[in-house]
Amino acid sequence: MKKGQTPALKRVIVDFKKLDKHMLNLLVDKFPDGYDDDDIVTYRNANNEVVECVEVRTEDTAYLVKVSKRLVMAMEDFDESDNDSEDESDLNTDELEGSEEE
Repeated sequence: MKKGQTPALKRVIVDFKKLDKHMLNLLVDKFPDGYDDDDIVTYRNANNEVVECVEVRTEDTAYLVKVSKRLVMAMEDFDESDNDSEDESDLNTDELEGSEEE
């Protein structure tokens, strides 16, 4: 058994299409700048196809989230939507400052 691995952890494979806000939040928290090749777990499924995932853990479950371009876009969109109110206030301030200078 690998160091840090808990035998009681339930392992769940999750497809991008089935991610909820909680899972997206976990992914964004763990990979705020995105994930790289070192974070990817690779395995072969029952059809002998190579599947690439990133792992996110909660107290009782290890989730393997299938990697795809859509996952990257969803993480970016989710992170941006959390910061929309901050971005909008910054944008409005910049617009006001720009109009005063003219």
